Amino acid sequence: MAFELKQYLKLSQQLVMTPQLQMAIKLLQLNQLELQSAITQELEENPALEETQDTVDENITDQQTSSKDKEAEVKEVKFEDNIQQEIDWNNYLGEYSSHGKVQYESEKKDAPEYESFIAIKESLNEHLLWQFSMTSPGPVYEKIGSFIIGNINKDGYLYDISVEEIANRTHTPVEDVCSVLSLIQTFDPPGVCARDLSECLLLQLDRLMIKNEKINLIVQNHIKHLENKNYKLIARSLKIKIEKVVSLVQIIRGLEPKPGRLFSNETPQYINPDIYVYKTDNDFIIVLNNEGMPLLKINPYYKKAVSQKKITETDTKEYLQEKMRSATWLIKSIHQRQKTIYKVMQSILKFQHDFFEKGISFLKPMILKDVATDIDMHESTISRVTTNKYVYTPQGIFELKYFFNSSIKRSHGGDIASASVQEKIRKIIENENRKKPYSDDKISEILKDSNINIARRTVAKYREMIGILSSNKRKQF
Repeated sequence: MAFELKQYLKLSQQLVMTPQLQMAIKLLQLNQLELQSAITQELEENPALEETQDTVDENITDQQTSSKDKEAEVKEVKFEDNIQQEIDWNNYLGEYSSHGKVQYESEKKDAPEYESFIAIKESLNEHLLWQFSMTSPGPVYEKIGSFIIGNINKDGYLYDISVEEIANRTHTPVEDVCSVLSLIQTFDPPGVCARDLSECLLLQLDRLMIKNEKINLIVQNHIKHLENKNYKLIARSLKIKIEKVVSLVQIIRGLEPKPGRLFSNETPQYINPDIYVYKTDNDFIIVLNNEGMPLLKINPYYKKAVSQKKITETDTKEYLQEKMRSATWLIKSIHQRQKTIYKVMQSILKFQHDFFEKGISFLKPMILKDVATDIDMHESTISRVTTNKYVYTPQGIFELKYFFNSSIKRSHGGDIASASVQEKIRKIIENENRKKPYSDDKISEILKDSNINIARRTVAKYREMIGILSSNKRKQF
């Protein structure tokens, strides 16, 4: 077998991911807050990029600038012109005629804001340690108490650790651990340091001095039945009437299953819409949210230095040219991103005009390909634009992905969006009799009357997607 070396031509096409294309794709899938963070980082790292505070033309000559500076230096400041503004004679004379300390509006301007005096919210562990320190514990108890409090989770429970393990880890007797555990369980909030839900509820009942044997039995032995609202089985087990069970359950409902919830440091995450859609007299207006978005430009000093070849060092020149290219790409990519988002929102508004006009029930089935074909873009681009971005509409705030949903065939007529079916299910359940809630089969039959033919399992799936419990858990006695 002989080996030989040959040359031949081959023509092929392939996608080359240039730095400019990579930056455009990266910025396209960012929401507004993430984009602001990316711009801030680029401003810190790129000296050729800077933020402009106004829309003044960048082509102001050095001669005009220097002439303004000279005028500012020559202009004389007259003391007589400002003396009336600097001194409030009425307040000045009034101070000596008053009998107490006088505070003027000018003094309040330099005062610290009210928010400066607000302390950081106390955590559950800090609250328990403070109460524990008030008991003046000895060295042994202090060691055990610190270990127990350190293992209490954010809900206020002592999970996944036994009394014996605490004793082994702290090298202390089991009796001392039990004593400290019982002490901490008397602290605020009621029910804290419990090892399960039953113990938590029993601690709260004891704190409220509710001495009822039936309630204790329900909490100790029938938590699962209580969760499933199986009151008949509880009544049969305790040999009492179901009305009595219902009255006892109302007391249990007033207890807190998660004592540590009051000390949670979790703050709500507010949605900042990327797009606003406002309704006018006869049409809708699309407005991109540019609030907090810095206006970018190329640094004129470096731009002039490179263009006039004032920099002779090769490394420095290449570095500045690279940074200027990066800054130019960023500015162009941001403009392209805004145009793309606007075009996608225009297309969504065209397809879903009835939704914006009348509500969720009029949402139409739509897929990414519909918008991609309408604005002549690839489906992957539409997917990036609609990911993690929100729009404010007259019907509420929605993620852009919300408008793309599967279709369900009607018995007679056109298709209907799955989100519209979910909304119909929610309205049916809202109007049901609370004492006799509709089963999934019954909801399926009601939907058939509305020309929507879906199975019971589909009803159950949609019901769970919108966070609605099953019929036996919705039942009210």
